[in-house]
Amino acid sequence: MTTKVSKRIKEVYKKLDVSKSYSLKEAVNILQQAPKVKFDETVELHFHLSMDLKASDQNVRGTVVLPHGTGKSMKVAVVCQGENVNKAKDAGADVVGGTDLIQKIEQGFLGFDCLIATPDMMKDLSKLGKILGPRGLMPSPKAGTVTADIERALREVKAGRVEFKNDKQGGIHLGVGKRSFKAEQLYDNAKQVIDAVTHARPAAIKGIFIKSVYLSSTMGAGVKVAL
Repeated sequence: MTTKVSKRIKEVYKKLDVSKSYSLKEAVNILQQAPKVKFDETVELHFHLSMDLKASDQNVRGTVVLPHGTGKSMKVAVVCQGENVNKAKDAGADVVGGTDLIQKIEQGFLGFDCLIATPDMMKDLSKLGKILGPRGLMPSPKAGTVTADIERALREVKAGRVEFKNDKQGGIHLGVGKRSFKAEQLYDNAKQVIDAVTHARPAAIKGIFIKSVYLSSTMGAGVKVAL
């Protein structure tokens, strides 16, 4: 059975040599020149890492603030109590609560993109691991989402802070903006992510760390980036 290739994809491959690696600036330009679709595609980086997936000391995880944001309006919920409730509201949290919010989440409420919690609430919140964990919403100190400084955490998340971590196949997949961004903005965001992943290299990993990096859009082809 022959797979039918659309005119749009044929146009993409006219400008792309799949056997070649491109500089990050070249990759962004190739992606920007591709025919557009009817919605504003997300631009993503896809990393393939050299790591022993069974070794706990080789997990890769971190956060990075994208200079030009994600292009997406983030809905942020904060689990806290006492005077932190007003601090969170004043800092721009979309949803704020204590044990009442924990109960609401337990009953199925997931109307947020990021969840921040103060350390004193983690004992109660930890029971929601099975709900929040698979969705990548469980707060953690490493991601900066368990903190006493909720005002700073909110500012960073709203400004474009994102978390990255390897999956079970040794990959990292992260959005770095939208097709509607200027080429310079996509370059800045992508470079910041590549630098952050590079610096998150665990000491236990020897030799080559990043096997490959591809830049792509939601409906576009992957462009191999030369590091």
